[in-house]
Amino acid sequence: MTSLVEELGYGEQDLVLILTADDLGACHAVNTAVYDGLRQGLATTAGLMVPGPWARSAAGAYRGEDVGVHLTLNAELDSVRWGPLTAAPSLLDGDGGFPRTLADLWQHCDLDELRRECRAQVERAIVWGFDVTHLAAHLGAMWLRPELFDVYLELAVEFQLPIRLSGPSDQGRAGFPFRELAAEAGVLAPDELLPSPGTVGARAALEALLADPRPGVVEVRLHPALDQPELRALCPDWPERVDDHELLTGGGPLHEALQGPGVHLVGYRQLREVMRRRTSADQPTR
Repeated sequence: MTSLVEELGYGEQDLVLILTADDLGACHAVNTAVYDGLRQGLATTAGLMVPGPWARSAAGAYRGEDVGVHLTLNAELDSVRWGPLTAAPSLLDGDGGFPRTLADLWQHCDLDELRRECRAQVERAIVWGFDVTHLAAHLGAMWLRPELFDVYLELAVEFQLPIRLSGPSDQGRAGFPFRELAAEAGVLAPDELLPSPGTVGARAALEALLADPRPGVVEVRLHPALDQPELRALCPDWPERVDDHELLTGGGPLHEALQGPGVHLVGYRQLREVMRRRTSADQPTR
């Protein structure tokens, strides 16, 4: 069987990297850094948090970059709350925003409300003018529980979009074969995801991968942000976010390694093209 690497046009032993700048829409410091990473740095795609307080501003700054929808069902920060676009009481906590934790979300969410909310987030991004390239799930919420994963997969099939998934080793944590289910539905995902869900700060994971490269399509999640008072007040993990921005834009040996032989950078738009090409090839001719 032809590997995803080969379908993207590279050699079967090549390392193909997707460098994702996540959390677009969370705040001004993040928006500025994400677009800087896409336009001046090495970021190849970004994830938009449509319910985020700065999402509409991110839409106003969009110039056709590779941006997907970072389906958001949690508001984990203490100092700012964001909530659903739709009427979804089961997706609210006592503060009037999304639940802070995955456990709270999973315990109380109504699947019909969750489905409507996720679809509304995708449709809102499209109405704002984004050429949505993929779906991801904030904090991994939608691929770690089978009932939520069904909604995730349903939206991917409906909008013909690839999705972010953890690698095969994380299926044990979830307790069900989400990668096999995605493949059976014709939905593409990278072969591996670094660093692990919930982790902010990608330098160590990226350096380790480049020191011992292996063939495949690997997504590396970064959370770039500018070092501003806003960010320090909002995010306890602000140093890692600032470092992720430096990783994408600062040059140096890591940049050279990312552009070395056998290493290729792509966005999710290329995966979307492969997925839609496969779907077209599977359609019966009349």
